[in-house]
Amino acid sequence: QVQLVESWGGLAQPGGSLRLSCAASGFMFKNYAMIWVRQAPGKGLEWVSGVSGDESDNTYADSVKGRFTISRDNAKSTVFLEMNSLKPEDTALYFCAKVSVMGWGTLRDYDYWGQGTQVTVSA
Repeated sequence: QVQLVESWGGLAQPGGSLRLSCAASGFMFKNYAMIWVRQAPGKGLEWVSGVSGDESDNTYADSVKGRFTISRDNAKSTVFLEMNSLKPEDTALYFCAKVSVMGWGTLRDYDYWGQGTQVTVSA
């Protein structure tokens, strides 16, 4: 049974940092790209970042480029999102998801999702 469990969201001040983690189980983790997606209050899903299975490639939305860093530890089946220089507009529920296709795919290609972890950026 595939499970994705996000953790380490919380409250941060503008300019602050948080490091999210997503623990995976039930599939061959190193064989799949993983992505982070967020949903701000009252808004739709926004794709944030992706990392390939072997960590040789990653990609970021323009809104987070230069501030967020995605990484993974295949030995621990965990993907991370290091978030620095946080802004109030980063406030959202953050989800990790497994990519079921080659490349980064689209939202419809993410076959398993975690329950999300809340990030709130406020003074």
